[in-house]
Amino acid sequence: ILKTLNSWFWWENIWMPINCTWADFVDRDGLVFPKPQQLYATIPYAFVLLTIRFFLERYIAIPLAKALGIKNVRRVKPQPNPVLESYFRECSRHPSQSEIQGLAKKCNCTVHLVEKWFRRRRNLEIPTVLRKFQEAFWRFSFYLSSSIAGFIVLYDKPWFYDIWQTWVGYPFQTLLPSQYWYYMAEISFYWSLLFTLGIDTKRKATVRAWFYCCSSPQDFLAHVVHHFAAIGLMSCSWCGNYARIGTLVMFVHDTADFWLEAAKMFNYAHWKKTCNVLFFIFAVAFFITRIILFPFWILRATLYQPTFYSTTPVIAYFLFNGQLLILQGLHLYWGYLIFRILKRFIFLK
Repeated sequence: ILKTLNSWFWWENIWMPINCTWADFVDRDGLVFPKPQQLYATIPYAFVLLTIRFFLERYIAIPLAKALGIKNVRRVKPQPNPVLESYFRECSRHPSQSEIQGLAKKCNCTVHLVEKWFRRRRNLEIPTVLRKFQEAFWRFSFYLSSSIAGFIVLYDKPWFYDIWQTWVGYPFQTLLPSQYWYYMAEISFYWSLLFTLGIDTKRKATVRAWFYCCSSPQDFLAHVVHHFAAIGLMSCSWCGNYARIGTLVMFVHDTADFWLEAAKMFNYAHWKKTCNVLFFIFAVAFFITRIILFPFWILRATLYQPTFYSTTPVIAYFLFNGQLLILQGLHLYWGYLIFRILKRFIFLK
């Protein structure tokens, strides 16, 4: 069964134009093509990123937070109590008064001690401001680095200025080393986010809800789905040799994100004016990249331009564009939330 499914998945009519086979994608005459098995390397690369994250958070983020006036608050741990711990994990973090009285009888202690235990136990679940600052610093560092790297990768490429060039010579477009590392870094980053979902800060839903909120099992599942979808989209574009348009999509998405993470860091430090300025810059960058450039530049190149180079679109054409259209729907939703925040910011101070 697995062999049959594998042959169906790699059927040429799904991935490449008519009269092309996988044999045509063997490296030759100076041409280098993406290979699906290269994606396995993103797993160990993800652990490399996690190592870099550990050192950045510990040796740069913490001293920077202290310099900005953020202190590490130590919370008092409740006394070990297996009965209350089991109830806290399996039943409720906020028991009713009758439930507290029942637990007090079961533990042979006073109601006040049970209430105090649950209050301290809930406080342990709340991430400290320092911890949130560390995570925001890591994401800021990656998005800033990836934006700079993306510009270095793309600034001298003809398709960065003339997007029609993304389809010239397709599918026999050679893979550049810079494109390889750009893809590996981006996919590895999303793998690293998946690996740390269970330990990262739990947040309420915000503009970046799909990325970073984990306030309920449904939110956690949404993150898992989103990260797998991002990895799947980038991996499929790699297998179909859509590296040119893929790097443009990644660059458009990264250039606004580090402004938001910078705003978060200064918000944790209570630098309100700096935070407001950075959030305003983020909002402008978001609307330019996600609401203007992505639909009128990227989607135009993926939906409209391929019809000039092939009269028989492959199945991958519909798969990729379907996912990109869903992504644009999310952009519009996030844009609506950002617009509401800006409206309050301008008119309600």
